Amino acid sequence: MESGSGGCRRLRKTESAEMRWVVPGGACEEDEIESSDDGGTDTPAAASGSRGGGGSDDDDGGYEEDEMLRQRLVRTGPRADSFDVEALDVPGVYRHQEFTIGRSIVLTLQTLGVVFGDVGTSPLYTFDVMFNKYPITTKEDVLGALSLVIYTLILIPFLKYTMIVLWGNDDGEGGTFALYSLICRNAKASLLPNQLPSDTRISSFNLKVPSVELERSLKIKERLETSSMLKKLLLMLVLFGTSMVIADGVVTPAMSVMSAVNGLKVGISSVNEGEVVMITVAFLIVLFSLQRFGTSKVGLAVGPALFIWFCCLAGIGIYNIRIYGSQVLHAFNPLYIYYYFERNPTQAWMSLGGCLLCATGLEAMFADLCYFSVRSVQLTFVFLVLPCLLLGYLGQAAFLMENLTQSQQVFFLSIPSQAFWPVVFIATLAALIASRAMTTAIFSTIKQATALGCFPRLKIIHTSRKFMGQIYIPVMNWFLLVSCLAFVTVFGSINEIGNAYGIAELGVMMMTTVLVTIIMLLIWQVNIIVVLCFLTLFLGLELFFFSSVLGSVADGSWVLLVFAAVLYLVMYIWNYGTKLKYETEVKQKLSMDLLMQLGCNLGTVRAPGIGLVYNELVRGVPAIFGQFLTTLPAMHSMIIFVCIKWVPVPVVPQNERFLFRRVCPKNYHMFRCIARYGYKDVRKENPQAFEQLLIESLEKFIRREAQERSLESDHNDDTDSEEEIASSSSRVLVGPNGSIYSLGVPLAESAGTVNSALGSSASFDGSSLDNELSFIHKAKESGVVYLLGHGDIRARKESFFLKKLVINYFYAFLRKNCRQGIATLSIPHTRMMQVAMQYMV
Repeated sequence: MESGSGGCRRLRKTESAEMRWVVPGGACEEDEIESSDDGGTDTPAAASGSRGGGGSDDDDGGYEEDEMLRQRLVRTGPRADSFDVEALDVPGVYRHQEFTIGRSIVLTLQTLGVVFGDVGTSPLYTFDVMFNKYPITTKEDVLGALSLVIYTLILIPFLKYTMIVLWGNDDGEGGTFALYSLICRNAKASLLPNQLPSDTRISSFNLKVPSVELERSLKIKERLETSSMLKKLLLMLVLFGTSMVIADGVVTPAMSVMSAVNGLKVGISSVNEGEVVMITVAFLIVLFSLQRFGTSKVGLAVGPALFIWFCCLAGIGIYNIRIYGSQVLHAFNPLYIYYYFERNPTQAWMSLGGCLLCATGLEAMFADLCYFSVRSVQLTFVFLVLPCLLLGYLGQAAFLMENLTQSQQVFFLSIPSQAFWPVVFIATLAALIASRAMTTAIFSTIKQATALGCFPRLKIIHTSRKFMGQIYIPVMNWFLLVSCLAFVTVFGSINEIGNAYGIAELGVMMMTTVLVTIIMLLIWQVNIIVVLCFLTLFLGLELFFFSSVLGSVADGSWVLLVFAAVLYLVMYIWNYGTKLKYETEVKQKLSMDLLMQLGCNLGTVRAPGIGLVYNELVRGVPAIFGQFLTTLPAMHSMIIFVCIKWVPVPVVPQNERFLFRRVCPKNYHMFRCIARYGYKDVRKENPQAFEQLLIESLEKFIRREAQERSLESDHNDDTDSEEEIASSSSRVLVGPNGSIYSLGVPLAESAGTVNSALGSSASFDGSSLDNELSFIHKAKESGVVYLLGHGDIRARKESFFLKKLVINYFYAFLRKNCRQGIATLSIPHTRMMQVAMQYMV
């Protein structure tokens, strides 16, 4: 058993628990739990406000200031709701795998196939788009453009994303919403109040000593938590970035595949633009049809192909440098960028949009991080991807310097004639792989957005038992296919698509820069000088690029902006409607006082049987239950509120499926149940098997509860407090919220064995246990009925016209056509009751 200062027993740390700031060496953990439940303080300073920590009120001001700083730097053990802990206490969560040499090679190949396909195919079109509007006239222009490409690759993909942004992941999840999730967890910046206290008050401050960075971080946190305007602005930025990510996922396949197919025009002079479009459409249909086979299978299959592609880039580059001269190596001198802009400022400025295309696919690299580790992505990029890309661009520039008039299809023209067709085949295959990289990134982003209530719920299929992040979203896959085909047929040229491509990429890059800056200040607590340098350098550079691509909006890029705006409205309306619905459900949930006033019969007749009330609330009695009480002539003798909770493991064993807690005193016979499912579980069990397992789990819960209360009564006969029970024999602690924790074993283990509420004043004896088990059996024999409630929202009559339009039509349409939040079983209609309830907002 762990012991703290003064013999105080402490709860062990778990990932899902809340960490709070207290005075070191102060009161026991039991007191901390009691205080936090009573006060509910939010800020680190307030969390320890009433604790003395060994000091006195008569100390001088300097000592008090030192103590205030220390209070912000020491964290207690966790205080966690037992449901939170148990719902994640499943074998297989967060297990670290050991990587052998063979496993590392396989992971490298998968990383190539999934993460780096997009940036790897950028040499197919970068120089083509750069020199599209203004042809090159001198060799110095080639060196200037090449120098631009080299330092763009070094600054944005290498320095910004690989060395900085990748570390901003949220427990292995990357992408725009991963950054937003980090900010919300650390500063309660989310507008959607659907998190439990242990979710919303997590702190990641790790500094051991007082510092200026910590004080600034606390001020930013307080400002962000108290300003609704800042929360809305942050959400709008995130939704804008996400809409640009999805738009990027539409343009990427069109650009990559069409640029590869364009190689046929070099090898076969009779191929025209229309035939290129038709072949591109055929390839795209095949590509999206194969997406359902999953990242692990496809990534391992195409990883070797992409490795060959990078080797081809390097080999062709070395060949061209050897044939046409090594003068291109002078481009590593950044002065050539200055000379380029000095000679032709307009041409250089217009070429920036094409230059940016050498850095495409970076958001895919970040968003696909959930499939792989940060180190594997970094090492693969630094030691394989970046050198091959640089050699590829150097070789193309060497060819251009001797062939100034051939500025289109540069890559294919620079291929040695004897290797042309094999390279065209590999290039086409690499382009298809590149398209998958962005598609998988969108799947990850949609999953994160859905979890944060910012995207309509869609069917998500997990394609791997080994890697939890590998998913496939059918509806999104076919939506991207249709949109991509529309872009290909409408634009029909890589130069026009390239303009739209640059806008999508820059929109995502700028949002990532802003979010990482906030994380640097709020979570990482980086020195302010470093933060300002990061923001000034990268945001300034991206705005400079953005000024160039905006000049091409009139050429057709406006279509992409309209597409992104529609996606933005969909996400904002869904978040707005979901927020209103959840707030209304929480406000209108039934109070425990009302249930106590109704009595154990709930103001109606209790007929024999079990009623399973499905709801989405983990805490409290949903308002829809009141509809059942007023609608039905009688209520079942036993009521179980069932909440579905998805846990990040492949399979949950059947004997660990259900978690229980009492809702009212024992004679009410009401329980709350959380049903845990893994993403590989078959969720449509036979109703009889489901019911049998549920009843068996309930009986086990009651027996454990009786055993714990028996231990408590044996060693605490003289204890008259219901708020704190700490026995060396029973090793349990009861907080004022009714949660019971074990002090002798890890929290996640103890919560699963002693979870109960203090609703009953009498302890369990043998006869009461037998009577309750007998009551359950009789209720089961009388039958089980599934009570399903469907809540909806409508705008009030006095609401503004715009609110009525959004809630009554747009949000209602999205909610009607999205996936239901509660997964129902295959229940016979004769045993199911449904009640609809409408909330006025």
